[in-house]
Amino acid sequence: MPLLSGATPPPAVPSIEEARRTADTAAGWIERNWEFWLAGGIRIALILVVAFVLNVVVRRAITKFVRRVNRNAEAEASGNALRGLLVNAERRRQRSEAIGSVLRSVSSLLIMGTAVLIVLSTLGINLAPLLASAGVAGVALGFGARNLVTDVLTGMFMLLEDQYGVGDRVDAGEATGTVLEIGLRVTKLRGDDGEIWYVRNGEIKRVGNLSQGWATASVDVQVRATENLDVVRAAIAAAGEELAKSEPWDEHLWGGVEVLGLDSVTLESMTVRVAVKTMPGKALGVERELRWRIKRALDAEGVQLVDDESLAVEAGRVSLRKDARD
Repeated sequence: MPLLSGATPPPAVPSIEEARRTADTAAGWIERNWEFWLAGGIRIALILVVAFVLNVVVRRAITKFVRRVNRNAEAEASGNALRGLLVNAERRRQRSEAIGSVLRSVSSLLIMGTAVLIVLSTLGINLAPLLASAGVAGVALGFGARNLVTDVLTGMFMLLEDQYGVGDRVDAGEATGTVLEIGLRVTKLRGDDGEIWYVRNGEIKRVGNLSQGWATASVDVQVRATENLDVVRAAIAAAGEELAKSEPWDEHLWGGVEVLGLDSVTLESMTVRVAVKTMPGKALGVERELRWRIKRALDAEGVQLVDDESLAVEAGRVSLRKDARD
């Protein structure tokens, strides 16, 4: 029957010979390449398995090393009471865990990244353009995020060098307070008024740690120049001995109260310097209590404390009375 005008002719049906030739071509192509596919698949599988096993082994090795370091440090601190007071075990554990976490992350990145590059090379992908592009992108990212890189590197060195830990009271220049959290980018501080400071590690140029080692409580006792120095010294020494025997101050002091001697002498007054070593962070409280006890001891001996302002006012009154008499 003739086709109607404008009708689409039916598609041509491939012959059996053409279908057979297509199948033979596909079968031949598969036969020629199956060995390459099998070898490549096995190679890729081995690379991934080796990378996974190596990553697990390295991470476990880092974890065991961190635990061993903590055990050795705890054993050393238990055998030395003074060292146990100077270095807090919990702070040491947190620092070790933070360093271990960084090392595990870096090792995983290196191992798995290397494995991915080897797999791409096995698949026949040319890595030169990829590495060149990655290098250019890394340089651009480094310039754009140089502050972030600086913060991270500074945070890593702060952890490695144990400059401060959680619970320490530090003066970071930008802010002063108690350390709440140490990150690779930001350090969190609790201020004296309760505020929380977020200080970027890269902005910390110097750190004053007020919680490491020991602190010194210093008190200046200013009396009249006419007072008996032996009486003043004896009263201050008695107040210091009383403080050292009282609770809880006996645990805060790391030595006896020392009368260092005269710090300054003028025609009207003299200043006696008193000092004592204390536990970190306890110096301010010890100074207040020591002033309280020294004041009571001097009052009992009839010794009056003075200051420059009171001496100036008294000198002014004497001058006015003298002028009035004249």
